[in-house]
Amino acid sequence: MAGGAVVNTSGGKDYPGRLTLFVFFTCVVAATGGLIFGYDIGISGGVTSMNPFLKKFFPEVYHRKQMKDSANQYCKYDNQLLQTFTSSLYLAALVSSFFAATVTRAVGRKWSMFTGGLTFLIGAALNGAAENIAMLIVGRILLGVGVGFANQSVPVYLSEMAPARLRGMLNIGFQLMITIGILAAALINYGTNKIKAGYGWRISLALAAVPAGIITLGSLFLPDTPNSLIERGHPEAARRMLNRIRGNDVDISEEYADLVVASEESKLVQHPWRNILQRKYRPQLTMAIMIPFFQQLTGINVIMFYAPVLFETLGFKGDASLMSAVITGLVNVFATLVSVFTVDRLGRRKLFLQGGTQMLLSQLVVGTLIAVKFGTSGVGEMPKGYAAAVVLFICLYVAGFAWSWGPLGWLVPSEIFPLEIRPAGQSINVSVNMLFTFVIAQAFLTMLCHMKFGLFYFFAGWVVIMTVFIALFLPETKNVPIEEMVLVWKGHWFWRRYIGDADVHVGANNGKGAAIA
Repeated sequence: MAGGAVVNTSGGKDYPGRLTLFVFFTCVVAATGGLIFGYDIGISGGVTSMNPFLKKFFPEVYHRKQMKDSANQYCKYDNQLLQTFTSSLYLAALVSSFFAATVTRAVGRKWSMFTGGLTFLIGAALNGAAENIAMLIVGRILLGVGVGFANQSVPVYLSEMAPARLRGMLNIGFQLMITIGILAAALINYGTNKIKAGYGWRISLALAAVPAGIITLGSLFLPDTPNSLIERGHPEAARRMLNRIRGNDVDISEEYADLVVASEESKLVQHPWRNILQRKYRPQLTMAIMIPFFQQLTGINVIMFYAPVLFETLGFKGDASLMSAVITGLVNVFATLVSVFTVDRLGRRKLFLQGGTQMLLSQLVVGTLIAVKFGTSGVGEMPKGYAAAVVLFICLYVAGFAWSWGPLGWLVPSEIFPLEIRPAGQSINVSVNMLFTFVIAQAFLTMLCHMKFGLFYFFAGWVVIMTVFIALFLPETKNVPIEEMVLVWKGHWFWRRYIGDADVHVGANNGKGAAIA
């Protein structure tokens, strides 16, 4: 594989241990932190297509929507305040992720999850009871704080609890929960939209309290990771926990020794935010910035935020647009399951490259189909069979994302950082993700109005760039213990120039036998 490097773990570090029931259940509970993120992504687009909601909070958009079909289909939802309703959450998540890094390092991953769940719970209550725009936006900001804390801590927690050979599968549980949250939101929107009294949107927004309650209560029962316990000065508790999560009959001495060495090195780092800028961390820092940046420029949130709005723009009416969102939500869940069962066998690179190619072709087809029917004027109608073709290729696009950039955009950054800068690195990953999620959410409806069908070509161009980037610069990280990840970068054709021999410290045996293929 071009630009790839593979750590030969068959002759080197392959810590003993199996997937114990204890680890499985703790990872499932932790992964439910993804539900709050997914539910919000799915719920906002459905609510903003509901007439009672628009009439109460965004009357200008509501009146434009009621105009005859001769109106420009591309521009009927173009409203900055409406976009702010969606995007404000992600700006709050960006800011809160920096505070979450400190909490995660100081008191452990579980309490960061608890904080996220609790603030999301309060935000859900506020949104469900909203009487004006101010209440809506404040509620969204609180939801954003919850998302920032959860997205910062959950992927790190999953990567630290999982055995190296199963880290990909367990970590993708986070993305799977995001997709389940999106699907649940689409189904709820479809149901609440049928409520004749017009308060369905309140139920949709308030039900965000359910996933928030799950992660808030669930986090109270989660154990700390061995990495976090050692980092906070509890070595014996860390040994007991490592023994419990790997299996009581397993020799954990080598893995424990490597964790202690990593912790001792991390204690020498007084300023992780300053240290992460050092030359030896350049590969990880680059990935923590570029992967979430590219993930948002796949255009996926165009589909997931605004699926009902987009489908209605394309000529689907009312319930049909919400049902189309349900269909894409189902595809999202099942395609993510494909990634769960293949990521540790096929590896990260193959999924990235295949998914990118599939997304590119699908976007080009969708853009062309829309161009043929609506042109640049935005005036036209889409026959039922033609509309079904659009939905089909959007589903192919969603599937490509769901087994590549969706889960891997969270997995890879969470597994590549050494302990001493891991919370800071994950914060950068989350904040870049949230920054560009905010930008896309705030700008999409305006971009659709001005770029029209060309918007799909715009995102297709970015998919080409990101696929080439992965092919050249991302080495394979499957089955590599987190504390040995430096060997992967040291063996890469490009990144090796940034890592000196003195920077390679791999555990108790100093990496003996861990060859770079």
